[in-house]
Amino acid sequence: MAKAAPAFVCQSCGATSSKWAGRCEACGEWNTIVEEKPLSQGPAGKSLGTVRGKSIPLSDLSSREAPPPRTACGLDELDRVLGGGLVPASAVLVGGDPGIGKSTLLLQAAAAFANAGLSVVYISGEEASAQVRLRAQRLGLADAQVKLATETNLRDILTTLDEARPDLAIVDSVQTMWADNVDSAPGSVSQVRAAAHELTTFAKRRGSAVVMVGHVTKDGQIAGPRVVEHMVDTVLYFEGERGHQFRILRSVKNRFGPADEIGVFEMTGAGLAEVPNPSALFLSERGAPSTGSVVFSGIEGTRPVLVEFQALVAPSPTSQPRRSVVGWDGSRLSMILAVLESRCGIPFAGLDVYLNVAGGMRVGEPAADLAVAAALLSAREDSALPAETVVFGEISLSGALRPVSQTENRLKEARKLGFSSAILPQGGKAGGTGGMQLSRMADLTGFVGDVFGAG
Repeated sequence: MAKAAPAFVCQSCGATSSKWAGRCEACGEWNTIVEEKPLSQGPAGKSLGTVRGKSIPLSDLSSREAPPPRTACGLDELDRVLGGGLVPASAVLVGGDPGIGKSTLLLQAAAAFANAGLSVVYISGEEASAQVRLRAQRLGLADAQVKLATETNLRDILTTLDEARPDLAIVDSVQTMWADNVDSAPGSVSQVRAAAHELTTFAKRRGSAVVMVGHVTKDGQIAGPRVVEHMVDTVLYFEGERGHQFRILRSVKNRFGPADEIGVFEMTGAGLAEVPNPSALFLSERGAPSTGSVVFSGIEGTRPVLVEFQALVAPSPTSQPRRSVVGWDGSRLSMILAVLESRCGIPFAGLDVYLNVAGGMRVGEPAADLAVAAALLSAREDSALPAETVVFGEISLSGALRPVSQTENRLKEARKLGFSSAILPQGGKAGGTGGMQLSRMADLTGFVGDVFGAG
C-alpha cells in the first residue's frame, strides 16, 4: 500500500495543501504553513490498513442503556444549560468575549461542584495562582475544596490529571495550552486542535469531566479550527454586553441535553448571581408606554422569555440612511423594512432606523418579526402600543403572518407577568390563556390598519 503523503497545514486558517508555500492561498498569510505528519501510518511507517487492531463490540439499535448519571452543582441556571447537571467523561467547551466573566463563572462552578462532592482541579494558563486565589476570596470561595495549578505545558497537565484523577478538570484556556509535539506557537490552529483532542481523549479514557475555556474571534465564534466544536460534547457561549449587568449562558450544542437552552446571570460585586425569572428582570426598567417600545414573548430553549424591542426612526441627514441593530439580525431587519414598504406601502426611505433589544439579550428566532415591525411602526407613526400587550409572529415575504411554536407557553409567561392582551398570527393552539384578550391577524396589512390605522 502506498505511503501516506505529508500534509501542509496553515496555522492561521487551517487550510491544507500537498506542498509547502510561503503564502497561504486561502487566507493570504505569510510563513504560516507547517508540515504535519500523516495520522494514517502505524508503527515503522506501515499503513494503518495493514496493522491489525482489536475487534470492536457491536450492538443493535434495540439495545437499551441506562441514561448517564448527572451531578447537579446547585446553580440552577448552569444545571439547566448542561441538561440537568454534569455528565462524567464529558467534554465541555465554554466561549465568550474577553472580560465577560468566563473565569468567574467557572470558578463559582468549580466551588459548587466541589460542594456537591466532586473532586475538582482548576488549571489556569492565563493567570497566576495568586490572581485566582484573589478572585476566590472576592467571591467568598476561599474555603472551597478546589485544587489549583497554573501551567501551559499540555504534557505536564495530562500527567498531573492522570495522577490526580479528578471528577472534574477545568482548563482556562485551551488557546494558552502548548503541546511539545506540535511545531507551532500556542494559540495556532494546530496547537488548539491538539490540545482539545488530548483533553477530550483524557475525559473519555479516565471518565473525568473536562471543561475547556475558549477564546472567541471578533465575529463571536470560538477561535481556532471548527473541528474543536465537533470534538467536544457540549458547546456553551457566555454572552452579554459590558455595559449591562446581565449575562446569558447559551448552549449551542449538547449531546446530553437540549440545545439552545439558556441560563441567565446578573454580574454583581460578589460574582455572578442567578436570575430565576429573566423576563421580570429584562422588563424591570419599563415605565409608561412609549413610542417604539414593544414587548416580545420569545422561547429560548425550553423556557419562555419576555424581552423589550426598542426602535427609533428619525430623518437621515445623509443620502444613505443608517440601519443599526443591536441584539437582532440586521439582514432580517432589512427584510422587514422591505415587506413594510412593498406590501403595506409604508416607506422608510430617507429615515435612519435604529433597533435594540433591551438588557443585552440576543434574539434569533423568526417569531420576533411581528414585534420588530410593531416597534418600527410605533416609532414612525409616533403611536405607542398599550403597555399590557405582547406581540409575536413570523412575517413572510408575501406579507402573511405565520403562526409560531409554543404559543401557549408564550401567552402563559406573559399572563404571569401581568400582560392582559396579545397580538399574534391566526392559527396555532392558544388554550389556557386565562382570559387574555387575543388579537389574531392574518397578514401584515391588516395588522398595520387595525393597530396603527396606517397603510
